[in-house]
Amino acid sequence: MDLRVQRTRMNIRNAFIELRARKPIEKITVKELAEAAFINKATFYQHYEDIYDLSESMEDELIDNIIGSIPHPDTLLDDPEQATLEIFAAFSSQTRLLEILFSGSRRSVLIEKLENRIRELILQRYPDHEGNPEKEVLITFLIQGSFHAYLKHARTDSTGKSPAGGQTTIRLIAAMVKRFRPFP
Repeated sequence: MDLRVQRTRMNIRNAFIELRARKPIEKITVKELAEAAFINKATFYQHYEDIYDLSESMEDELIDNIIGSIPHPDTLLDDPEQATLEIFAAFSSQTRLLEILFSGSRRSVLIEKLENRIRELILQRYPDHEGNPEKEVLITFLIQGSFHAYLKHARTDSTGKSPAGGQTTIRLIAAMVKRFRPFP
């Protein structure tokens, strides 16, 4: 890819992150983004269809990078404790960008994208699991349940005080999924 094209995309993405950190996606206009990226609107449209296309592209890239940094994401059913720890470790390395891209109306999209990507990896490794209702429900339960528990409890513990970076919550979730082994 041409260096100018790469630089333009980087400027667009950086401007989007700056704007997105301050306001909901629904309030960002292409005109405003183009001005922040020092480009014209036509240049933006050469790269992306609209603000949502840009956001989705960045979300997908971030999820792919995170999943790529997890040593064994496809072992969620074999070793749920270790897989859970690895997933949360990978996510914690990108916390700020995750908070920006998946804030507001995009929050539920994060967990859906994560579940879909990990499900794909598991089904590549175990194609016989596809269509198996017990395995499908278990995958959803482990991913969705873990993340919802984390999001609800990572900021405060039972006394209402904030634990150190949610590590207490992560350890509790990992310990719980370790005990939950419905399949041999």
